[in-house]
Amino acid sequence: MTQLTIGHLAERAGVATSAIRFYESRGLIHSVRTAGNQRRYEQHTLRRIGFIRTAQRIGLTLDEIAEALATLPDNRTPTKSDWHRLSKSWRPRLDEQIRRIELLRDRLDGCIGCGCLSMKSCALTNPGDEAAAYGTGAVWLDPRGGSR
Repeated sequence: MTQLTIGHLAERAGVATSAIRFYESRGLIHSVRTAGNQRRYEQHTLRRIGFIRTAQRIGLTLDEIAEALATLPDNRTPTKSDWHRLSKSWRPRLDEQIRRIELLRDRLDGCIGCGCLSMKSCALTNPGDEAAAYGTGAVWLDPRGGSR
């Protein structure tokens, strides 16, 4: 069973050793300690870190990532089936994020329902700041906010 030092793991994963320690402090990855109290990581930790970094890049929170990783087995290297099950459970969350990004793309150049009333079009698209009834901020861009 191949075990990696924190430096080797960081190098292979493309992250700083401080990130490795942070992920471990959040329970996202685990190490064992040597007799000299040095951290050692199983080879499969590389895949977990890759997963964490990818999930962070697409906007998932560390809590969401931790919840997902908690569904993987601790006593063995996760299989393709384990990873498939985990990624399948995220599909609704990712579909919602895609919908929000498309909404942002399609509406960003027009009124976003922020209540600023500074654009010429505000008198037509948000007369009297009607968007205020739907909440604060850019309510037309928030799928939970107003509907236009």
